[in-house]
Amino acid sequence: MKYAFYVIGILILTLGISINIQSNLGTSPFDALLVGLSKNVGLTVGSWEIIIALLLICINSFIKRQRPEFLGLVTAFITGIGIDMWLYLLHNLVTPEIWYTKTACYSIGLVISGLGTATYLHTNFAPIPVDRLTLILQELTRTNIFFSKTVIYLIFLIAALISNGPIGIGTILTVCFGGLILNYFMPLTKKFLDPILSQNSTSSNLEKEKNLSI
Repeated sequence: MKYAFYVIGILILTLGISINIQSNLGTSPFDALLVGLSKNVGLTVGSWEIIIALLLICINSFIKRQRPEFLGLVTAFITGIGIDMWLYLLHNLVTPEIWYTKTACYSIGLVISGLGTATYLHTNFAPIPVDRLTLILQELTRTNIFFSKTVIYLIFLIAALISNGPIGIGTILTVCFGGLILNYFMPLTKKFLDPILSQNSTSSNLEKEKNLSI
């Protein structure tokens, strides 16, 4: 059950990311970097997700002074596939043209991304390296997820500007509200998922004890 919510969370996250990209109103700083590299260098947005993830794994390892968490590449791989899949499916379905429909589209994508991130992070299984970096920063600064997420956004905003990524009003919305939305969903997903995951864990333990007794 834990791994099911892990995959579901990533699929929700990548749906939100893809909706933001399709809104043509700018994207989050990290995704703007991926789109900028895709357009100017080549490869798909999902491919750059995996490449940047490998780089961040090395950075996280250096900061924490521990072995690289290469398991995070599994999450990055699923995320990359999810982004490319949703972009393909939404290519002709989500094409807002008027500013207020673009704004509504982007806002929906931002909320969906926050829900997806909170869901998969709560399973505590192989966070995307950029989210692991956010958690590391939160631990080092002893602040909340809102502060650390905003700092990470600002860092990637600079990188996105250098790569000529799609920076717009949506990017500003993400920097201002992305961390806040994630901070809002984290306790909600905990409240919803904890009973389900604990019940599943209890059932698994009882099954194991039953098999051992037999």
